[in-house]
Parts: sequence; structure tokens; C-alpha cells
Amino acid sequence: MPPSDHDVVPTDDAGRTGSCSEHERRLALLKTGALQNAILTSANFSIIATDELGIIQLFNVGAERMLGYRAAEVVNQLKPSDLHDPQEVMARAQALSVELGTAIAAGFEALAFKASRGIEDIYELTYIRKDGHRFPALVSITALRDDYQAIIGYLLIGTDNSVRKQVELDLNAAMAAAEQANLAKSDFLSSMSHELRTPLSAILGFAQLLESGTPQPTPTQQRSIAQILQAGWYLLDLINEVLDLAMIESGKLSLSLEPVALADVLHECRAMIEPQAKERGISVSFVQIDAPHFVRADRTRVKQVLINLLSNAIKYNRPDGTVTVECIALGSDHVRIRVADTGIGLDCEQLQSLFQPFNRLGQEASSEQGTGIGLVVCKRLIEWMGGAIGVESTPATGSVFWVDLLRTAQGHTGVGTAPSEPAVAVAVPAQSSTLLYIEDNPANLMLVEDLMLRRPDIRLLSARDASSGIEIARSAIPDVILMDINLPGISGIQALRILAEDPLTAHIPVLALSANAMPRDIEKGVQAGFFRYLTKPIKVREFMNTLDMTLEYARARAVSTDQEQHP
Repeated sequence: MPPSDHDVVPTDDAGRTGSCSEHERRLALLKTGALQNAILTSANFSIIATDELGIIQLFNVGAERMLGYRAAEVVNQLKPSDLHDPQEVMARAQALSVELGTAIAAGFEALAFKASRGIEDIYELTYIRKDGHRFPALVSITALRDDYQAIIGYLLIGTDNSVRKQVELDLNAAMAAAEQANLAKSDFLSSMSHELRTPLSAILGFAQLLESGTPQPTPTQQRSIAQILQAGWYLLDLINEVLDLAMIESGKLSLSLEPVALADVLHECRAMIEPQAKERGISVSFVQIDAPHFVRADRTRVKQVLINLLSNAIKYNRPDGTVTVECIALGSDHVRIRVADTGIGLDCEQLQSLFQPFNRLGQEASSEQGTGIGLVVCKRLIEWMGGAIGVESTPATGSVFWVDLLRTAQGHTGVGTAPSEPAVAVAVPAQSSTLLYIEDNPANLMLVEDLMLRRPDIRLLSARDASSGIEIARSAIPDVILMDINLPGISGIQALRILAEDPLTAHIPVLALSANAMPRDIEKGVQAGFFRYLTKPIKVREFMNTLDMTLEYARARAVSTDQEQHP
């Protein structure tokens, strides 16, 4: 009760009243009491206090609301573990026993074990209401100690975790559905790629045969064949770029990031692009790199980006124009690759639309073929590798496309995925070899048969399914096997496994030739053990070079094995 006007208020030497400090203490106690009362009467949190034996001594309003018991029904009668799922309590005791290497009793002792050692524990558990209803809760348990640090009880503060759990379940379900949708999309893309490539393989394959056939086609026929090939390769590029973009957008693109020597990549790009530049009268120069630059990137995808930029710089250049490629170090963290051309350039409006899918920037009516997807794919690929891509352009003067990549420590130069060659190099004269082709598509089989008619040194055997092919391989022991992947009955990968496990055929190199051309399909084939993985449509020169290389490998291996057996 505050002093009245007639009370004498004592003062200290400084003239301060002693009752002020007393008044402040009373206010502090009132505030503390109000705070404690607010906590204990909270309806949102269950607060349970026990004695040192774990018997409930306090059961607040929130606990009553949450668990359905009145305080009188549990105080001095139950332990907190009596309100929990007994199997969870037992599991917790077993987990603690394993963690600490000490036997822990089940029940409340398991729940309070860490708290008794001064470790505040927060855990998820299932509460069981008086009516039997179960719900997830998040509970914090703390040991209560006296002035001598002796445990006098435990405090458990809990909250209903049902909403968060339901959100987690909904989120997991949504993520699972999205993952399933992505898998379905990937399967569809792989199937679509296969179905589109199969007829293209026949179109482009036979067109290449006609182009290089004997007698030579007439000029009129040559023009027609050239149109077929041009349209076919354009359609194949469109298929590849659309599938690339779809894989990137779905998050399913697989990249192999490793140290890549830019000098090696640029050398390969130069060899690939020079014929196109020479045909159009464009001069391409690669500025000498003053120091070795290694970047962290996917080697194949960097080549894909640079070839795209170089091809555009050649296609959209002026007659007798130039293309200049150089590498510039940007500090210690990045390397910039610049591709500069003397072409028509781009205005501000075109620059703003440059990386939009299917936007060819007004070139739709020009004689230059294009998809309007290449630069979009390039941008996505570079960004996936942690880099950046951009352009500077002046109309009627030219453009400079640049790519920034992360520098890294020096790695190995060059890559190789083929089985290692025999250590002994042997000169083998031309001789008859046997090729077994396992293929169920008549058009593809006919194409390879026509190709082999030009190679009298190769005897061709064929099978329409894997089972027949395996039997022929065991009896004829061919030098090389050419295998489709999608075969009736046993797949090409299963057939490869059977051949590899048979001592009679384990030594035979097997080439894959498949319309399954998605990156994950190729990776799966390489991991399965194919000597090389070729995709349809066939590029005749590449196919014949690979076949010759594989035959040479088989011969050298046979000679090496014979020398080991008969030294």
C-alpha cells in the first residue's frame, strides 16, 4: 500500500527517498509474478513440471487444453512419459543407449537423461490425449536445480506440431509429384528423341550413300541430295537443341565439371569450324594464348557453346569478313573468351530479344537456317557452369560475344573414354574382318549393309534380336559387334552383359549404335561397357572411322594376346 500524505518518508544523505527503491522492488515482483502467471496460464503451450522422480507436479492450462486431462487427474499420479507413445519412448531409450554406450531405462528416465546432465534436449514425439487421439508435438525438457545444483525436478514445454507436420507431408508429396513429373518428362523426351531419330537415320544415311555413290550423281541429283542433307541435318539440330533446352528447364541436365584446358578446347573448335569458314570465305583467327588457362567446366558443353558462337559469327558475317577469338584473364578468378565478328551487328531492340527462345531477330526470311534456340541453350549452359555470357554489338560494324568461366587449378589436358589400347603397336596388313550387326530396324540394317558393300575387306553378319545375335557371336566369333539398344526381348545393354560374361566373346569390342541419344542414355551406355557409343542418324565418315579404329584395336589386341600365350 503506498504511503499517505501524512507518512514520514525517510531520505538518505543524497536526499533520495528510501521508499522509491522499495516501490521498484514491489513493481519488479509484480511484473515477475504477472509474467509467471502469463506463462503458466498460456493456452498455446503445454507446461509440465515434475519432481526429481519425474512425477508431475504442475500441469498448466495449455497442457489441459492440449492433452484433455484436468490437472487434478495427473498431478502426483502420472509421469510425462505416460502421456507419450510408449514405442517412441522405448526407441529413444535404445538410441541413447547406443549413443552413450550405457543402458538407459525406458519411460521418463529416457526422456530426461540428457537434461539431467545439463544438456537441454528438444525432440519430436507423439502425445496421446485422454480420448486416445494422437498428435505430433515438439517438446523441450530442462532440468530444474536448487542453489546447490541438485536436481529438484524437470520442466517440459511443448507445442502442437500437427500443422508443421502436415505442411511437411504436403511439401514432400508435392516434391514427389514434381519428381515423378520430371521423370515422366525425361522419359517422354528420351522416347521422342528416339522416335524422331529413327526415320532421320534412314533419310540422312541413304542420302549420304547417294552423295558418295558410284557412279557420281548428276549435278541435278547432287543439288537434290544436298537439299535433303541440309534439311535433315537442320532437323537433327533442331531436335537436339529443343531436347537440350527441355532438359535444362526441367533441371535434369547432367554436367561433369572438371579442370578444362581452354587451349585444347579452342584447338578442337578451330578444326571443326575451319571448313565452314573456308566455304564462306571468312577468315578465322585464334589469338595466341599468352598463358595456359584452366577453367572449371564441362568440356563437351564448353565446346558446344563455342561452336555455336563461332558458327553464328561465320553465318551472319559479311563477305570476306573476319572472326577473331581470344582469351583474356579477368583477375585471378575468371577467364573471358571473346568471339568478335565483322558482321551485320545488332541494334538495341535485337539485343534485348537476343536470348529469347525461337526468336531469330528478323532472320526468318533469310537464306541462313537457324532454330532461334542455340543462344538460349548457350546461356543456360554457361550459367549452370557458374559463368556468364553477354554481347556487345554495333549495327553494320559487328558483334563481340563473350563468355566468362571460373578459373581453376591446372588439370589434365585432353579426355578419353575408350578402353586403353594395347601396349604393343603392331602393323597389320589389310585382311578380311567380320562385323556382326544386331539390329531389328530393316532400314538401319539395309543402310549398314549398303555401307559394307563398299568394304570388301569386311564380312557382315546380322541378327534381328539380341538372343540370335549372342548365338551368332558365340559360333562365328566376329572381330567387332555393332549393337542397337532397343531390341526385342533382351535389350542391347543386357546382351552386352551376357557377351562380357562369356569367355568366348568377352574379348570382342562392342559398338553401340542407337537412336537413344539423350545424355543420360549415352552415359548409361558408356558405363555399361560399350567400346564406343554412336548415335543415329549415322554420319558416314564418323561411323567408318570409328569402325576402322575398332577393327584395328581388335587386331592389335589379338596379336598382343597371341604373343603372351606363345612368347
